[in-house]
Amino acid sequence: MVLRPHHFSAVSKRIITPAFTRPLSASPRFFKMADHKNENNKRSRRDEPHQYQASSRTDREEDQWKFRAPYKIHDKGENFDVKWKGKCHCGAVQYELSREKPLASKYCHCTTCQRMHGAPFQWAAIFHKEDINFTNGHHDLGWYDPTAKSTTHHLPCKVQCAYCRTPIMDEGRNMILLFPTLIEGINTKKGREAFAAQCHMFYPQRVVDIKDGLPKFSRLADESDLCDEETGEVMEGTNPKKDKEKEKKKE
Repeated sequence: MVLRPHHFSAVSKRIITPAFTRPLSASPRFFKMADHKNENNKRSRRDEPHQYQASSRTDREEDQWKFRAPYKIHDKGENFDVKWKGKCHCGAVQYELSREKPLASKYCHCTTCQRMHGAPFQWAAIFHKEDINFTNGHHDLGWYDPTAKSTTHHLPCKVQCAYCRTPIMDEGRNMILLFPTLIEGINTKKGREAFAAQCHMFYPQRVVDIKDGLPKFSRLADESDLCDEETGEVMEGTNPKKDKEKEKKKE
């Protein structure tokens, strides 16, 4: 008997295909192994979604964050003077701001911001928690604590859209840091002037040199030494906070 191509295809269909192309996930043994591996993983448990992503429930003690700023949704009858509107990339999360200008606006060059934003630096505007009102996507938020590398809602933490993963804000214990590039009209003259940065932070960790004449701090703004704009070197003895403390002692 002479074996021809169609004979090989018939054999492969009858014998080889069932034995080697059955997906691993279809194996009962695979399911048991996967379940055993994840049985203690809280992220896979459906009874605790609040720890990793917002949900529509409000009856549990751990859901009380929904009634507090910055997540509290203002009633329609409440006096909330809208100055700006912002949203994530997909539009699932939308919010309003009642303050014309942020309390401060800064460029942060720390490596955490670089990695979390996938950009040379973070542009952050500081607001009170009461200055924001979420109008959509209140339950479409996710959290990340970069210090503990945890997705639990522990302050301070980073907040993002749980669908498109757009960074929404950094939530601190007392304030929030919003990202001006999410604001509608930020590319207008009014927007650029309102959210103009006053300084740079963590400048020694920069990946690009920016010679814009703004103060450049080695670490936190107004609490660390300044850096030379030309060389980026830290200038010892230029800490504004220490200077103020010295002046108070003299008085």
